[in-house]
Amino acid sequence: MHKVLRWFAAIGVAALSAAGYAEVLALPGSAAVPAELPQRGMSQAAVLKAYGEPTVRHAPAGGGSPRHPPIIRWDYPGWSVFFEQNWVIDVVVRDAPAPLHHVDELKTAP
Repeated sequence: MHKVLRWFAAIGVAALSAAGYAEVLALPGSAAVPAELPQRGMSQAAVLKAYGEPTVRHAPAGGGSPRHPPIIRWDYPGWSVFFEQNWVIDVVVRDAPAPLHHVDELKTAP
């Protein structure tokens, strides 16, 4: 009986010591990403003027109907810009995590 109690006590101590341990996760950065990225609504001409010629211009995707206009992607080193017809709809930085929402809910309760 005492061996069983010692075994449970050892497991409890191990669990408590592991609960206080946290690992730090380092995410890779991208030095090629400019401080200011294109904003939603910018034209293709404005993006070209501000950031220069993209590394790759992808062919339009979609565009089968007015409800689904063609989407165009331009790749720059470290990031991509997406256009709907002639206008920026999104910019994606490669290897960057999505922004955290509800950060206040991640804090531990007192």
